[in-house]
Amino acid sequence: MADKMSLQGDFFSQEHVKLTNARRKSLKRILVVDDEEQIRSMLSQMLTHEGYEVHVAENGEEGMRLVGRYAFDLIITDMIMPVKDGLKFIMELVRDYPDMKILAISGGGAIKAERYLTMAGYLGDIATLEKPFKREAILALVEQQLGIAS
Repeated sequence: MADKMSLQGDFFSQEHVKLTNARRKSLKRILVVDDEEQIRSMLSQMLTHEGYEVHVAENGEEGMRLVGRYAFDLIITDMIMPVKDGLKFIMELVRDYPDMKILAISGGGAIKAERYLTMAGYLGDIATLEKPFKREAILALVEQQLGIAS
């Protein structure tokens, strides 16, 4: 009987943790900024499926307009984009919103991705991830940045 109670207790505590994390996620608003529609769409769908409220922008300029209108808990931004690239976007975010959580992603370009991401890291407490990335890797970084235990 004690074993059965213990198993039920474990099950309910695990379910409670899942529900608590789901509630925490549902209260979090994420902005995804990437010039590639395919990446924006994939990240938006993945994060929405995980329970987050997601907004998207094509470049840093559009991203700054959205940041002015909504309170985001996390911004995921590509580094190489037209109009306003990720580095300029991050510099503005760090200046205007110093407590903003940021995750920089890059697949590289004229310069290797790791160099772009290293530059982003110099701007503050910014998480970085090189493209292509695995679903588990980005979700783990999102949860880490948002302070959500998995």
